[in-house]
Amino acid sequence: QVQLVESGGGLVQAGGSLSLSCAASGRTFSLYPMGWFRQALGKEREFVSAISWRSTTPRYADSVKGRFTISRDNAKNTVALLMNNLKPEDTDVYYCAAGRTEYGSGSSDNKDYEYWGQGTQVTVSS
Repeated sequence: QVQLVESGGGLVQAGGSLSLSCAASGRTFSLYPMGWFRQALGKEREFVSAISWRSTTPRYADSVKGRFTISRDNAKNTVALLMNNLKPEDTDVYYCAAGRTEYGSGSSDNKDYEYWGQGTQVTVSS
């Protein structure tokens, strides 16, 4: 059974930074793409960023491009999301997700992800 556990959320002022981390267990982490999504209450889950199994070609939503950076450490089975210059509109619950397909490049479609973490709240005050 694959488990994903996020950490690092919290409350920060606009312009500040937070770093999210996701620890994975239960399968060979290094072979699968990973992603971050976010969701506000009553809204659809939204793509934030994804990274391929080899850490090439990271993807970002236009709304976070230039401010967020995704990275992974296959030796530690972790994926991180560094969020800089945070804005109030970044306030959401952030979810880590593990891709369905080995050697994947990382997708922006949540249907391409098989396992999800429990989410971590990020709140940005103005």
